Amino acid sequence: MSVESKKIGIIICDRYSTCAGGKCLRSMRERKGAFARYKDVEVELVGYTSCDGCPGGNVEYAVEEMKNNGAEVIHLATGLIVGYPPCPSVKYFKGFIEAKYGLDVVYGTHPIPEKYLTTHSELGTWKGERWEEVLRDTMCDEATRKDYN
Repeated sequence: MSVESKKIGIIICDRYSTCAGGKCLRSMRERKGAFARYKDVEVELVGYTSCDGCPGGNVEYAVEEMKNNGAEVIHLATGLIVGYPPCPSVKYFKGFIEAKYGLDVVYGTHPIPEKYLTTHSELGTWKGERWEEVLRDTMCDEATRKDYN
């Protein structure tokens, strides 16, 4: 019996370019946040890089290397969503990667930490339909958000 598997790449916001990926890798291991979709699937990380700063020039090139390494799905890390301000290009990145490379793209990696939800709620950052799809897989329940603070 063969086990289904997915090879993924992760692109993080350059503001967090020194991030060691702890929350992303933890959520991948625990199948939380945007990785919950892989509950019964083996996951192999085949690439991890930053966007290279605004306007995201590395997105154009790094995905090709990830795809050459077998990536089937690219995750645009939660940091692109929770940063102050959130990445203004995150939706463009998704459309570009899907069109140019034919890969599936997922918004987010680890669950949104509660402290970010609190601040963005106070700021009104995520109001409107534009954010529903972007936030859907990483919002999680309060206990999980607090666990990822």
